[in-house]
Amino acid sequence: GLQLGAVDFIAKPINPVIVRARVQTHLTLKLQSDLLRSMALFDGLTGVPNRRKFDEQLVRDWRQSQREQTALSVILIDVDHFKSFNDIYGHQAGDEALIRVADCLSKSFKRGSDFVARYGGEEFVILSNGMTKDQATLYVQTLCQLVRDLRIPHSASSTGYLTISIGFSVHTFDQLPSPNVLLTHADKALYVAKARGKDQFFSL
Repeated sequence: GLQLGAVDFIAKPINPVIVRARVQTHLTLKLQSDLLRSMALFDGLTGVPNRRKFDEQLVRDWRQSQREQTALSVILIDVDHFKSFNDIYGHQAGDEALIRVADCLSKSFKRGSDFVARYGGEEFVILSNGMTKDQATLYVQTLCQLVRDLRIPHSASSTGYLTISIGFSVHTFDQLPSPNVLLTHADKALYVAKARGKDQFFSL
């Protein structure tokens, strides 16, 4: 049994004290294992899923899109002028700003299947299954405004407050060969949005 993968065994006749102790030990190990997995898949600062979890979710949502024949949206979000924000206000203030932005994005969801993750540094990403291009456009407009409404002061920004730029891509299940192509399109769109002056969005 051990060679086949069992982690323990209990021989008869059963001793209740030993059984309880062994069961408790394995429950503790399971809780610790779950905690380690959670720590590996969630961002320690903002509490939202991290890049590793996003990579898993992207494949899962892509397969769902293929199976249900629905559109899939990838929305890449970058906090504008974040380096200068850290330089002016300090890294602790930068961390607090990222936490507030992550919380704002998480609370913006319109459907239970939406997913937000910290993509890296000051970048976040949202996955949404089933939105049309028009719906996604209205949604990212709302995201930009929600972050503006946080009113986080930023003297290096033209608005005087912290803002975000967004690149997004929406495609139906039959338009792209892989989820990575969809992500690449969103990344290119984000580059355009930032090149055009930031505090705006663009789609490909």
